[in-house]
Amino acid sequence: MCLKVKATKLKGTVIVPPSKSDGQRALLAAALSVGISTISGLGASDDERAMLRNIQVLGAKVTRKTDGNLAVTGIDSFPVKLVLNIGESGLGLRLLSGVCATQKGVHKISGTGSILKRDQSFFEQNLNKYGANVSAEKGKLPLVFKGAIDQYIIEVDGSQSSQYVSGLLMGLALNKEVSQLNVRNLKSGPYVDMTINTMAQFGVHVAHSKHQVFKLCAEESFCSTSYNVESDWSSASYWLVAAAIGADITVSGLNFNSKQADIQFLDALKLTGCEIEKVSEGINVKPENLKAFSFDATNCPDLFPALVVLAAKCKGTTVLKGVSRLANKESDRGVVLQQEFGKLGVKIELDKDEMTIEGGSILNSGVVSSHQDHRIAMSLAILGTTIEGGIEIKNPETISKSYPQFWEHLEQLSAG
Repeated sequence: MCLKVKATKLKGTVIVPPSKSDGQRALLAAALSVGISTISGLGASDDERAMLRNIQVLGAKVTRKTDGNLAVTGIDSFPVKLVLNIGESGLGLRLLSGVCATQKGVHKISGTGSILKRDQSFFEQNLNKYGANVSAEKGKLPLVFKGAIDQYIIEVDGSQSSQYVSGLLMGLALNKEVSQLNVRNLKSGPYVDMTINTMAQFGVHVAHSKHQVFKLCAEESFCSTSYNVESDWSSASYWLVAAAIGADITVSGLNFNSKQADIQFLDALKLTGCEIEKVSEGINVKPENLKAFSFDATNCPDLFPALVVLAAKCKGTTVLKGVSRLANKESDRGVVLQQEFGKLGVKIELDKDEMTIEGGSILNSGVVSSHQDHRIAMSLAILGTTIEGGIEIKNPETISKSYPQFWEHLEQLSAG
């Protein structure tokens, strides 16, 4: 399937969808809680639907209330035998794996699509020495857990993804034999802060020292609550960058006190010279003469696609750090950004952990591919609205992973 994106001046107000990251954390915490939790504001992305299916496999009961909110009745006990399918959700896999690693029994987790190609060796390398007894097929899914972590203090490497740490924290809250998680080389600490914040709202508090030593209280357990899912700063980045490069857009629904790492996109915009205005309807971005910038996205790697769009429109050479975080995403995202944006005339160089983008060039129309990566598709679309003749994007349907309404919203803004 191919989708044509026309050159157009985007105009209007867009309401950002819920954070699939926040929603998945909330659903799992509700499933592990005693009592009935109310979840409001949950989105309809593929990843959220996958987590919703899986908590029901765990034994949670889910009903939709007349106001559209979900009532989630937590499980009485964790099943000793379990088969889960997380679709293509990397976060869902890591959260559920962290929980399965702490529970006795035989638990199998599989998936579909691109996640079957992604490396999952973390679990065997880090957890088997603590009793989890994890096996995989040459480091890939499916994962099978045949034991439970059984040591008082465990230590893992956090350099691959903070999501492993998030999953373990949620799982260890159920395993009263473990009270301390030591983490080496943690990347994306703000995402762990999101998890800690969610757990606290469900009654479990985690203390940490510089994101290196995490301690849980054995007396605390997950308890039901009412939880509102935040709007997604990662999805917002595409509309914010559209505004920065010339669209007349107000971005609505965001929480400026969010723990989401991708709120740092505002910092990148300021580095280019943009003025950010908070209005009653949301955020307006007022572009000036955009200048090249340097930005470390190590702790917010999901921003890379939107940052590349921004850099392409800035005069001069932009340097982005954190490329090493991109290899094990839905695509090898650093390479794919270089390849697909290159087709449109954006020169990108990769050098170890750095990406340099030459901005300000005249761009050309072309046919590009999403590589089944939702963030690649959305970033290409935003850039495409500024190119004479527009562009064509192969496999545009992949946006359903995180933002199923994206094409609809783009069309509405195109109509002005």
